Amino acid sequence: MKHRVPSVLVATLLVSSSIIGLATAQPPRPGTETNGLTENESATLWSRDSDRYVSQQDYQQQYGDDRTALHQLANGTDITFTRPPATAATWTRNDFADLDAGGPDTSTYPPHASLEDGTFIDDAHATIFAVTPSTRGHLDAGETPLYIAPNGTVRGLVDYRVRVPTGTETGNRTTDWALVSHEIENIRLKIDGIPVATASGTHTPELQYHTTHSWGANLTLEANISVRLKKTVETTVGGEPETTVNYRTETRTVSDTLDTEIYDLAAYPYYAQYPNGDTGVAIFQSRPWQGYTLTDSETSRVRGVWRFYTARNTNWDTLVTSTGTSTTTEQSDAIPVRVHAYPSQIGPRAEPVRDGPDIIDTWGVDRASPRETIGENVTVEVVNESYTPTYGLAVRAESVDREALRVGGIIRGVNATIVDPQVGSARQLRESNLSVELVSQTTSNATLRVELHDNQTGAPIASNGSDRQYPIGGSSHSSYITVGDQRVETNESGVAIVTLDEPGIYTARYHPGTWLGHEPAYVGDTASVRWHPLGTLEGWVAFVFEVGWQAIPFVVTFYAGRRLLRMFGPTDSDYRNQ
Repeated sequence: MKHRVPSVLVATLLVSSSIIGLATAQPPRPGTETNGLTENESATLWSRDSDRYVSQQDYQQQYGDDRTALHQLANGTDITFTRPPATAATWTRNDFADLDAGGPDTSTYPPHASLEDGTFIDDAHATIFAVTPSTRGHLDAGETPLYIAPNGTVRGLVDYRVRVPTGTETGNRTTDWALVSHEIENIRLKIDGIPVATASGTHTPELQYHTTHSWGANLTLEANISVRLKKTVETTVGGEPETTVNYRTETRTVSDTLDTEIYDLAAYPYYAQYPNGDTGVAIFQSRPWQGYTLTDSETSRVRGVWRFYTARNTNWDTLVTSTGTSTTTEQSDAIPVRVHAYPSQIGPRAEPVRDGPDIIDTWGVDRASPRETIGENVTVEVVNESYTPTYGLAVRAESVDREALRVGGIIRGVNATIVDPQVGSARQLRESNLSVELVSQTTSNATLRVELHDNQTGAPIASNGSDRQYPIGGSSHSSYITVGDQRVETNESGVAIVTLDEPGIYTARYHPGTWLGHEPAYVGDTASVRWHPLGTLEGWVAFVFEVGWQAIPFVVTFYAGRRLLRMFGPTDSDYRNQ
């Protein structure tokens, strides 16, 4: 037997319900539920709680016990994850056991349920409680798909109430009604109208499914409800009663449908070998994915832009119980929890932080921030502006084990099928040779000759974009060379001419295009050159002439001063007479 909320918390909720309402009531206090989770694990579930922080002292006085450090942290903020956690599915599976239906005279349903009424069946519904594993993706302001695994479990609630007509008595005729039987005949789970799982009649079905369907699909929980009533009519004629018995049956089909995306992940890796032995890996996937590991130990890994949090489905915060005469609403004893994926301000990351792989490129179609879809009372570092959703992610690493490559999805337990690259798709990555020579100079400028060649073959490298190819994706810029603040490109002979008008030491640097879009591709190189006007005889002559020309005013001034002193200053005889 579970104790959902202690008496002190019940009192607190009753006082606060007039302010915040049942729909935003606080979730169960960690440690008070036997839901297969530790106190720390259950404390991380509730990203939609109010985060009204309670100090350690007040908490101890209120509940009479202490809480863990993580429980204390979760009380004032929300906990996020780098991988989709298993806690949401564990909680949902165990909490579902607390979901109870009503008897034949009552129907229990969440406020968002789609109710069906018939002649004898009222308030009938089949409502999906949760799909596990699944993740709600927050892609942008207008797109928040529910991703579900190709293999999973759907849990639901099916309920109804039977309306038995009231007996009547008119003259010599009496009519009575009695409920003979009622049942949920069968339950079906359909994906785009195709049955994928069935269950016998139960108010709380759990259906395990498997589908090869991909992309968008309608997930439908469907149930048939049947009732049988006995109608007895007694008529008195001439003092002798005559009894007629008829049976009436009614069957209604109720359903609930979710728009989903079947998350069947396939990843397409490409490789390149650097001259120093490093390996380049680029992986593309056309829907959000978590990241990938490069070694069997999983210590070397890279993550994309996606982070995760868990939050309850507020549609199930309350349950409505209806009878023929009244309707009551109470806090639900069963609360499903779902994983949410969002683009984080932290952005892509590689591990280990210091010695891990280098992220060389990310790409995807830019999207607007989904901040407004996160909802109130959720405090996570979602991006504030447009972002790139890292559908493609390329790294450079010292060690890569292709057999151990693992690509993780944004749904717990769903990893990508690795599609082997086509033969010949591995990129060539070579060393380049950059040289720079001072070919001419004057007192005001200098001319440099920059040459770029393949270090292995000696062939010239043109940086004008003629070698660009884009089967992988990512950056599409051409290679180029910088000399100081000038950006130049080599021609088909691998040569570029650069003119300088300021003396100094100049470094020429080759910025190759990424191997994601070039074949063959190269690593960068640098070369330096010094230029100064005094480096030539003409420069020295010009320097002396310039110095002499600039000194003329000083010479004239000095000479004039000497003449004035002789004319008006004291003479030698003046000094002898003193």
